[in-house]
Amino acid sequence: MILAETLVTIASWLLILAGSFFMLVGAFGTWRLPDFWSRLHAASITDSAGVILLLAGMCLQAGWSLVSVKLIIIGVFLFITGPTATHAVANAALVSGLRPASDDDDAADASSGDIRS
Repeated sequence: MILAETLVTIASWLLILAGSFFMLVGAFGTWRLPDFWSRLHAASITDSAGVILLLAGMCLQAGWSLVSVKLIIIGVFLFITGPTATHAVANAALVSGLRPASDDDDAADASSGDIRS
C-alpha cells in the first residue's frame, strides 16, 4: 500500500515538473523568439502541453474525488479555449495585415542588395 502511494506521488510530481518545464519554455520562447508568429506558436503549443501535464499531475495528487472531476472540467475548458483563442489572435493579425515572412521575401531582399544585420 505504501509503495503504491509512493509511486503515485512520484508520478504526479514528475507530471507537475514536466508541465512546469513546458510552461517555462513557452514563456522563454515568447520572450526570445524574433517575430509575432514564432512567439504565438511557442505560447500556444507549450501552453497546451503544460496545462495537460500539470492537471494530470494534480489529478494524481488529489486521487479520485470531486477535486479531480473539477480539474478535468478545467482541463477540457482550457483544451478547447486555448487553441480557439490562438486561432482568433492569429486571424486578427492576418486580417490586420501582419503577414508571416516567407522564403520568397528573403530571396527578393537578397537580390535587391539589402543587407540584414
